[in-house]
Amino acid sequence: MNNRITRLFGIKYPIIQGGMVWCSGWRLASAVSNAGGLGLLGAGSMHPETLVEHICKMKDATDKPWGVNVPLMYPEIDRLMQIIISEGVKVVFTSAGSPKKYTPMLHDAGIKVAHVVSGSRFALKCQEAGVDAVVAEGFEAGGHNGREETTTFTLIPQVRRSISMPLIAAGGVASGSAMLAAEALGAEGVQIGTLFALSRESSASEEFKDRCVGMDEGGTMLCLKKLSPTRLVKNSLYERIAEAEARGASADELRDILGRAASKRGIFEGDTVNGELEIGQVASYIKEVRPVSDIMETLVSEYKECKDRIIKG
Repeated sequence: MNNRITRLFGIKYPIIQGGMVWCSGWRLASAVSNAGGLGLLGAGSMHPETLVEHICKMKDATDKPWGVNVPLMYPEIDRLMQIIISEGVKVVFTSAGSPKKYTPMLHDAGIKVAHVVSGSRFALKCQEAGVDAVVAEGFEAGGHNGREETTTFTLIPQVRRSISMPLIAAGGVASGSAMLAAEALGAEGVQIGTLFALSRESSASEEFKDRCVGMDEGGTMLCLKKLSPTRLVKNSLYERIAEAEARGASADELRDILGRAASKRGIFEGDTVNGELEIGQVASYIKEVRPVSDIMETLVSEYKECKDRIIKG
């Protein structure tokens, strides 16, 4: 499994754990890194002081490569970037904005940069901005999504055709066979969110995990397009949002329905009725909460078995 992604980040397997809000603390990220993947702290739901705390704990918990995911819409983005640089972080994954401004600064500090996109034209802009790798995330993914609503199977080959740089596939990946499929489509690694969000080491609440594991197919839906397209579990909050959107509610009304800290309320505090529950479509494939070590071992063994089966015919 040695390729441009493993060499770029110095990891054993081309498996990146998504830096998800309220899920990706130091326990999850260090467990993924210790198992041979690339763990990412999810800075999007952390105050700057909290990020410093998690960085320090990461340094104690692993001597393997790891990084930080930073949504570029973060209110105190400049302060966050200075913390990342001063704390000696070596890998940053950016999303929700243009990487053009911060990539040179991060590179000057010796930091590898990957950026998450939802379409080929954004991937091309990333290549022009000089990032080291692109994550192409399909419509199946949980949480915030691209407005294009392009599925992973459609997106990856088109992005591959558009750019020459290392490419990571995301959205709907929760098995070794999906990893192999992403490779066949042109990706050199995968970023996995939902499977790790529902792991034992995830900092999400047990109520959130129990609600998401093994849900029925079609148990999530993309909504909030007037704000930022977001895939949510169908619960009471979602039903209120869907009703409002059906009658043409304004962005301000949708914000009022969400209320304050909706994702924290749902994912971290465990309000599965009135909280915002962000998870990917592939949650219906996941049947139990497992430790990261088991998840990583299964991913790698399934990948190898599936590849051998195809080669042997």
